Amino acid sequence: MLFSVQVEVSLREGVADPQGATIERSLPHLGFDGVKGVRVGKAIRFAIEAADEGAARAEVEDLCQRFLTNPVIEDSTVTITAADAAQGS
Repeated sequence: MLFSVQVEVSLREGVADPQGATIERSLPHLGFDGVKGVRVGKAIRFAIEAADEGAARAEVEDLCQRFLTNPVIEDSTVTITAADAAQGS
């Protein structure tokens, strides 16, 4: 089966986020007052072939641990959907 995958990567709580801090400092100058706690992350989307959703999730989790994230400073959230279900949306 083919699955659509989205991995959202964010810095762990307590890890400095200089990009987020820069954006947050800039917002009031652009007229966006009251925005607080800006954190920057990344989203990675791809398709994966696997026997079932459990096998797909296990492979994606391994991929995150070994390549897509730095598990020391980053957390990831994985969303997996069957490719035909994702295409029908």
